[in-house]
Amino acid sequence: MKNQEIMQKDLKFNWHPCTQMKDHEFLPIIPIKKAKGVWLEDFEGNRYIDAISSWWVNILGHSNEYINKKISQQLETLEHVIFAGFTHEGAVRLGERLCRLSGFDKVFYADNGSSAVEVAIKMAFHYWKNKGQVRELFLSLKNSYHGETIGALSVGDVGLYKDTYKEILIKNITIPIPEDQSEEEAQKALKEAENIFEKHHKNISSLIIEPLVQCAGYMKMHSPLFVKGLRELCDKYNILMIADEIAVGFGRTGSMFACELAGIKPDFMCLSKGLTGGYLPLSVVLTTDDIYRAFYCDYTELKAFLHSHSYTANPLGIAAANAVLDIFEMKQWKYEEGKWYSVLERNKKLSKYIWDKVQKFKDLPNVKDIRQTGMITAVEMIDYPWQERKGLKVYEYGLKNGVLLRPLGNVIYFMPPYVIEYDEIDKMTDVAYEGIKSIEN
Repeated sequence: MKNQEIMQKDLKFNWHPCTQMKDHEFLPIIPIKKAKGVWLEDFEGNRYIDAISSWWVNILGHSNEYINKKISQQLETLEHVIFAGFTHEGAVRLGERLCRLSGFDKVFYADNGSSAVEVAIKMAFHYWKNKGQVRELFLSLKNSYHGETIGALSVGDVGLYKDTYKEILIKNITIPIPEDQSEEEAQKALKEAENIFEKHHKNISSLIIEPLVQCAGYMKMHSPLFVKGLRELCDKYNILMIADEIAVGFGRTGSMFACELAGIKPDFMCLSKGLTGGYLPLSVVLTTDDIYRAFYCDYTELKAFLHSHSYTANPLGIAAANAVLDIFEMKQWKYEEGKWYSVLERNKKLSKYIWDKVQKFKDLPNVKDIRQTGMITAVEMIDYPWQERKGLKVYEYGLKNGVLLRPLGNVIYFMPPYVIEYDEIDKMTDVAYEGIKSIEN
């Protein structure tokens, strides 16, 4: 089949996510035939650098040979089994490894990021109810995003996704965020946050945050001090803390988990996306023995956490996740300049190289700010009216020049797979630079 034929059939039958489908009257939908490393290739041989890791999931490259092998091996023995009353070796191994890596005690499996958030906020509310308290309020950060299901939308704060459904959302209060990554801004926001904690803490079951980077919230970034201060407020006012590391976990911020950089441990941690290297849907909620014990009792007390998904702990997804952790554990992952690097060690080199490359964006009159946390780099254009869709013009320019750049409003960002090479970074950033430059000409 050719690109055009697939496009036509796709638009006849498929409804795509996060898309105004009418856009495809003028914006071609790209059929992808295959992918390798950072490259996507369509049916006519056109290639595109996947600068956003296909919605931030593909951290170790497309068609990774090691992950391919591990999934293939799993296919030969067990494709799925109910996870209520049964288990399997891969789930046991992954649970143990994640707990060891993160310092948590228990793992609850779900299917995707939004589902993990639903689990965490239900579990937090249910914890207090099992303790004899009904705490019906949740706290989250202004500008936050935690997914598209009703509970996840409720604790988010990006109006583009949330406002349509406001009549059916659960109760949530938002607290201020720092204006930038400085410690001064962090302290200012924390003072304002404490007023809210003090006023409402008896009715709040949990605070949910995206540590260090609000990815879907236009890549706004804040300092580790802010995260640390929020943990201290939760401790002071006896509120549970949920860290949504769905987008920022598994090396995106420079460490394995973003909470490490803030030196804190939340009560829950939600993980997905990079967990399986972008291969299969899987998510986890990590938590503590203290939370677990509040649900552990005789059946007749009716305190069990009766939440489930049909594909909970699916063995194929688990095999991919164990393969991802295998790769992170490799001390000799990439050989460069006469030295072996692990994934996280090389990421430090890559992030510095990307940061050096984006300095030239400061010279563009229509660029407002550039910022970076680990392997996440954002270039924010000036405040163009949203109706002008300037980011979409950069996206179109990128596709014409072999780079997938999916903007967030006026923010162009880079979250490439960790296998990206330096010449590919050059192309990725150069195309973005020329794309931003072109919209003012």
